[in-house]
Amino acid sequence: MPVSECTFGLEQVLEDLQKDPWPCQPQERVSRCTGAALNVALGLLESAVPRQGSRIMLFVAGPPTVGSGVVVTRNKQESIRSHNDLQKAQAPLFKPAAEYYKVLSERAVSNSIIVDLFACSLDQVGALELRVLVQRTGGLIVLADKFGQSVFRESLRRTFERIPDPTGATQGSLAMGFGANIEVLISREVKIMGAIGPCASLKKAGPTVSENEIGVGGTSAWYMGGIDPAVTMAFFFEVTNTQATPLPAHKRRYIQFLTYYQSSSGRFRLRVTTTEGLWHSDPAKDLPISPSFDQEAAAVLMARYAVHRTESEEVADVMRWLDRSLIRLASKFGTYRKDDPGSFRFPPEFSLYPQFMFHLRRSKFLSTFNSSPDEQAYYRFSLSRESTSNALIMIQPTLLSYSFNGPPYPVLLDAASVRPDTILLLDTFFHVLIFHGETIAAWKQQGYQLQEEHANFRSLLEAPQADAQMIMNNRLPVPRYIVCDQHKSEARFLTSMLNPSITHHSNDGVGGQAIFTDDVSLRVFMEHLMKLVSSFSFVGDCRSRN
Repeated sequence: MPVSECTFGLEQVLEDLQKDPWPCQPQERVSRCTGAALNVALGLLESAVPRQGSRIMLFVAGPPTVGSGVVVTRNKQESIRSHNDLQKAQAPLFKPAAEYYKVLSERAVSNSIIVDLFACSLDQVGALELRVLVQRTGGLIVLADKFGQSVFRESLRRTFERIPDPTGATQGSLAMGFGANIEVLISREVKIMGAIGPCASLKKAGPTVSENEIGVGGTSAWYMGGIDPAVTMAFFFEVTNTQATPLPAHKRRYIQFLTYYQSSSGRFRLRVTTTEGLWHSDPAKDLPISPSFDQEAAAVLMARYAVHRTESEEVADVMRWLDRSLIRLASKFGTYRKDDPGSFRFPPEFSLYPQFMFHLRRSKFLSTFNSSPDEQAYYRFSLSRESTSNALIMIQPTLLSYSFNGPPYPVLLDAASVRPDTILLLDTFFHVLIFHGETIAAWKQQGYQLQEEHANFRSLLEAPQADAQMIMNNRLPVPRYIVCDQHKSEARFLTSMLNPSITHHSNDGVGGQAIFTDDVSLRVFMEHLMKLVSSFSFVGDCRSRN
């Protein structure tokens, strides 16, 4: 029915919803049959609009406790699974729940149904188990503390944003697509290893499909389900041409992407994207490869691959793999003298890549410290679907400094950037934080910004607020907004991200803020990298395996 005809009925249903009157004992959790509710919703759409493109929006305030897909029992004495429980295989409900939602995802994929998860709770709600259903159907995950927060309200509103009509005759269509498929066509010298992103395999085998799989492999076509302008896929390929049969100098390669989807207006659209280029056939010459290296895209690809590997490998093994990959890259493209770490130099095209890997190793994607399994599942889900620029902000957040000395400017994500007379604006993609230095916080507490003679101070306080609002206006989901002062509890959101160049062991009183951690700094990380690369025995071993 048209919205104009069913608005009243829908609003009436929502207004008549009441709290579950069934009594709940204090030592018990609320009864929630989330799995059964999703099963019923899928059944309704399967019978009413099969393969027409539809959306299920799941709003939860707690974990499933009853029926299929249960994440935790009703008894509050039994806590919901933790990282430690998952690592030690002491979470008996995890695998059955994840398998149940995977079965539901198969039904959703076959009927072009998108599933979104809006979870608003101070405790975990089972996002880890539900992620497979949301990711395979191309849905959206939003985590917030309560339904009254702007994180939830604005994210829900922006889900239904419209693409402006150039003519102005209509409101424009919703910025979402349904039932999207993507297929890859490539030249015969290359094979497809797989894709990482919000997708499911369409099981289309062929001669262009590699036996070595990365992510969702074994196919040349994938189902993406729901798409929006922010969704990005990562594809991995391998060159199958051997050095015994070098390619001719004029030989070119091509990769073509065919994206087919249904727009919100009901029309089906096909988008074709083709890229091509020359081959580099001389294995003895690496120099021509350097100018074409995109270190930002490479960092995001490595991050997605590393996160994917954590699903089947220990995080410590993934860390070692990242380190070996970085050392091999540095030994191949860096210049150095044997046993002289100080002589190591990286070309400009690779100069930022090591620090991306440094921050990735410390990020919440690989570290379980100070995050729940649900939160980490949400972080990893977001990394797998966002664009390169957004993913880089997740890996290495941006930091802007505001002071009386001039306009705001970017500073290093380093402990030395914290100054008492400055304001810092941190963007981690998931949080937007305004950090007031110790002096600024004292002036603000004394109310100087309310006095006319201190108008410049008031303007200084307002500048990062305006920039933070601009950042949040362009994000979906909407990031959490935090304002804090130096040495206060919420300042941990900033200090946990900073490079610990100044610690409680090395604080010399010159400036910055000492961070209480035993993690190595970026300088120590780079020194160790250069030492390993310049070591003849290790480099020789890496090159022999490369």
